[in-house]
Amino acid sequence: MRRLVVAGVAVLLSMSACSTEPADTSVPVVPTAVSSSTSTEGGPAGTGIPDVTTAPPESTTAAPEPATTIAVDATRLRLVPVADGFEQPVFFTESRGRSFVVDQPGVIWEVTASGDVSTFLDIRDRVGFGGEQGLLGLAFHPEYGGVVYVDYTARDGRTVVSEFTIPDGSSVPDPATERVVVEVPQPAANHNGGMIAFGPHGDLWIGMGDGGGANDRYGNGQRGDTLLGAMLRLSVEPGSSAQGSERNGAFASPEIAAIGLRNPWRFSFDGETLWIADVGQGDIEEVNRVSADTPGLNFGWPLYEGSACFAGPCDGVDAASRPLTWPVHEYGHDEGCSVTGGYVYRGSALPQLDGHYFFSDWCGGFIRSIAPDGAVVDWTEQTGPVASVTSFGRDERGEIYVVSGQGTVYRVVAADG
Repeated sequence: MRRLVVAGVAVLLSMSACSTEPADTSVPVVPTAVSSSTSTEGGPAGTGIPDVTTAPPESTTAAPEPATTIAVDATRLRLVPVADGFEQPVFFTESRGRSFVVDQPGVIWEVTASGDVSTFLDIRDRVGFGGEQGLLGLAFHPEYGGVVYVDYTARDGRTVVSEFTIPDGSSVPDPATERVVVEVPQPAANHNGGMIAFGPHGDLWIGMGDGGGANDRYGNGQRGDTLLGAMLRLSVEPGSSAQGSERNGAFASPEIAAIGLRNPWRFSFDGETLWIADVGQGDIEEVNRVSADTPGLNFGWPLYEGSACFAGPCDGVDAASRPLTWPVHEYGHDEGCSVTGGYVYRGSALPQLDGHYFFSDWCGGFIRSIAPDGAVVDWTEQTGPVASVTSFGRDERGEIYVVSGQGTVYRVVAADG
């Protein structure tokens, strides 16, 4: 069995200690459009630029143009609690008609339609939990219903992505069946990334932070030969060795699909489109939208924080002319501190929101969406702010959920529904 091991560095810059009050459930207010807030301040003086070991792509690649927005002026939303009492939930997902909540200390819970909760997988004996570390991601193999993948921090600080198998005759994985797929040593206790998901072609994607600390301290952001600060894309089969997808190939490490990320705190797919929320340093939070089939993407960190020069040779260089992929939305730290990425709405209960990408912020607590035409809609006056948003979820019907790190999972519904 081959294990992908990189001697190096990575961990997520996560959630700040800021929080807001729990969500109100229904305030019938018309949603407000908000504009991008872009900082133009550069990074700290004296910040070094890491060596670029792999040439960046020659041109910026934009995602396919989405469909036209349906008017949302009369839409009113509220948040309905569907499950609560978790210690520190960080993810919600559904698979084959079953709902699951990932609790950061090391437990995955199954939640029934009535809100009852039972243990699906408990690996607290091998998870290092605290701060940004812990059990952070969950994905079900799209072809094999009895195979589960998780992303967690080991007790020695490594990032570990492992496969677990549900034995015949059982409905839960056996912890003894763990097979390590990827392990990455971490130099610091933050910027762990942690999101994993299967993409449109059946590859397993993994979001990795830059190694932690601040200012890309370990010099991983612009490297193509370390698994840190990157989006990984692996070809995985149950019980077999993992390897870089054949759709990669632009960087020295075959597992890498894209570089230039600081701490991708939640990414998701909408068909062939990949959405990534990348946590900023001190000024700018960003949301990216790209084609999942574009190889060799470079999101710019630490040369840029969002579209603002941070630690790059930016004098006299216009951002639009650089061979980097730029955010589709960014906002400053006057509005939040740590972006939390979400999902595109594809449900039937709110057809007027079809194509809206929902996202939030750990400190800001707002609920916003990016419409297909790029307009940003703020729903917070209706839903109320949500304390410590750690994640969103999307069920198999396309409906959207919001996860509060204070213990509750909510579903987004119509205010009169």
